[in-house]
Amino acid sequence: MAAGDRHLLLVNPSAGGGRAGELLPAVEHAFEARGIEHRRVLTRDVEHGCSEAVAATAAGEIVVVISGDGLIGQVGGALAGGDGVLGVIPGGRGNDFARVLGIPTEPEAAVEVLAEGAVRRIDVGEVNGRRFLCIASCGFDSDANRIANEARWVKGSLVYAYAALRALATWKPATFRLEIDGEPKQVTGYTVAVANSKAYGGGMYAAPDAEIDDGLFDVGATGNVGKLRFLRGLAKIFDGEHLELLEVEIWRAREVRVEADRPFAVYADGDHLTDLPATVRVLPGALQVIGPR
Repeated sequence: MAAGDRHLLLVNPSAGGGRAGELLPAVEHAFEARGIEHRRVLTRDVEHGCSEAVAATAAGEIVVVISGDGLIGQVGGALAGGDGVLGVIPGGRGNDFARVLGIPTEPEAAVEVLAEGAVRRIDVGEVNGRRFLCIASCGFDSDANRIANEARWVKGSLVYAYAALRALATWKPATFRLEIDGEPKQVTGYTVAVANSKAYGGGMYAAPDAEIDDGLFDVGATGNVGKLRFLRGLAKIFDGEHLELLEVEIWRAREVRVEADRPFAVYADGDHLTDLPATVRVLPGALQVIGPR
C-alpha cells in the first residue's frame, strides 16, 4: 500500500464467535502505529457490508475486511470485475482464504502484510449468480456445513470436525450428474466440490493442486467408499493426502453444472449460497487482493 492510501476497515463483530470484534483494538493500534489512515464500519449483515465496500471503492478507499470467509467472500464478489482492492485480516473460525493467501492470523502480522505486501489478481467463482472465493460444494458437505453453522458453541476450527462426524452418522450415498465444460459425467459418493482455492473447513486441503489465479476450477468428486475409510480420509485431508484413499476423481474446468438424485444446498466460503441444480463459472483474474510479496 502506498503512503497516504485511505482504508475502510469493515468489521463483522460477530464473526468467529466474536473474535473479529475482539481483534479490532489491536488492528486499529497497528494501523495507527504505521500511520495508516482509516475509518471503521461495523457491519449489520452481508448486504450492508457489501454496499459499504462498493461505496468505499468508488470513493478511492482500500477495503480491509476483518471477518471470516463468509463476509470476505461476499465482499470480494461485490468488488470483482472493478478496480477495487481487497485486504483481509482473518477473524473467523476457518480463515481458509487468508490461509491460502499466506496472511497470518495474528493481527499485527496481518497489518504488516497490508502495509508491505503486493496487490495480485485472483479468480472468483460464481454459482447460480452468487460469487465465492474458495470452494463451492454439495452433498455430504451440505449436511456438514449446516451442522457447523448451527453449532455456535463449538470454538475455532474444531467445529468442522464435529460437524463431519455428526453428518457421517446419518449419511447415505448420493448420485451426482455433472457437466464438466459440457461433457457429461455421473458419480456416486459423498461430495462434489468445485474448487477455486485449495482449502476449506478450517484447513482441509480438499483440492491440494488448485490455484486461485489460473483461470480454472479443480472439480473433485468423492467416491462411494465405506464410512470407516471415509473417516481415515478426513484425517488425511488436512495434509492434502486424502485423494487416493477417498477415490476422488478430479477434472479441471471453467464451467460446471451439478445436479443430484436428492435436494442439496450449495455452500461456499462457509455460507449457504444456493441449491441444486447449480451452474458454477470461473471469473478469471476478476479481483485484486493484497497478499505477501
